[in-house]
Amino acid sequence: QVQLVESGGGLVQPGGSLRLSCAVSGSISSINDMGWYRQVPGKQRELVATITSGGRANYADSVRGRFTISRDNAKKTVYLQMDSLKPEDTAVYYCNAWIRLLLGRTWSGYWGQGTQVTVSS
Repeated sequence: QVQLVESGGGLVQPGGSLRLSCAVSGSISSINDMGWYRQVPGKQRELVATITSGGRANYADSVRGRFTISRDNAKKTVYLQMDSLKPEDTAVYYCNAWIRLLLGRTWSGYWGQGTQVTVSS
């Protein structure tokens, strides 16, 4: 019913940049907060950045000043611009969105399938 499709991951050298995108599709009434999380093997998934429907952003300390989250509500898409990338940013990045379905009354969290980001020389 609902799909979150991420794109934009890949291999980049330290100091480089990548831009992730996540497009939401399906029988959706509205989207509230959207965000990006990341996970490395053996560790818990951690918050990278979130953004409200009104555009207020929140960042993890480890990425503040280097990453920028944004969204296009008309396109139902959230972006993550990642600059000054470091090897420790290597992870699978997951998109998250809080969505209310058509004819639905409650909000539920949905996840994308993940996209690999590798920062290495």
